[in-house]
Amino acid sequence: MMIFRSMLSAFLMYSRIPVPMVEWKEENRRYSLCFFPLVGVIIGGIFVLWQYLCGIADISRFLESAVSVLIPVVVTGGIHLDGFCDVNDAKSSFGDRDKKLGIMSDSHIGAFAVIYLCSYFLLQLALMYELSGSGTVIVACGYVLSRTISAFSVVTFRGAKKDGTLQSFAMPAHRTVTIFVLVMLFIGTFVFMAVSNLVLGIFAVCGALVALVYYRLSSYKNFGGITGDTAGWFLQVCEIVILAFVVVGEKFLEVIS
Repeated sequence: MMIFRSMLSAFLMYSRIPVPMVEWKEENRRYSLCFFPLVGVIIGGIFVLWQYLCGIADISRFLESAVSVLIPVVVTGGIHLDGFCDVNDAKSSFGDRDKKLGIMSDSHIGAFAVIYLCSYFLLQLALMYELSGSGTVIVACGYVLSRTISAFSVVTFRGAKKDGTLQSFAMPAHRTVTIFVLVMLFIGTFVFMAVSNLVLGIFAVCGALVALVYYRLSSYKNFGGITGDTAGWFLQVCEIVILAFVVVGEKFLEVIS
């Protein structure tokens, strides 16, 4: 029952998928990070289904791409985009570490957050428009991969604060079990990608790892560690980097074929 409640806690926190409520206590979040990638499975499944339906109904590429961009927002409720905005506001202030952490705690949105958010969606829309059928499954797997890596960073990277949303999941987590499950999920996701398209799978994983390295360097430099907001920022960055790498991989395959 503890494992089931941990799964429900993950869905309640990281998605808008209706599930039964569970009490908000540490015991019910012990294995929640292990189930975080399942949200990505649902997003990826809806994404593939939408792409398939668009092919059958002959829906325009623009509408297909626009809805594809919005699917993760609808499923998650935009929780990770909130962190993306907060981090970009904080980093754009060029203040000291305490000031940046303070800005991230402010519920108001700043001008830089709006600029980065609009730029993000514009770029993501353009990349989705360029995506062809061969990369659809790889990008769908990217939603699982990004959440697997994000959860892994939560239990392995240094926290910038001793409290907050991130610590409410990191502190009660069974570290050994969580790391083992996430590593297995990472390997399993890559194998699934490789079976679908080895080259694009390699491109996607390389993109995710590049994003992870940048995330660690940037978070430690600007904030002294990671927070719930930086975790959300990373997830958004990781997903668009994976998408970009897959699109580049498709162009690479076209050139060499």
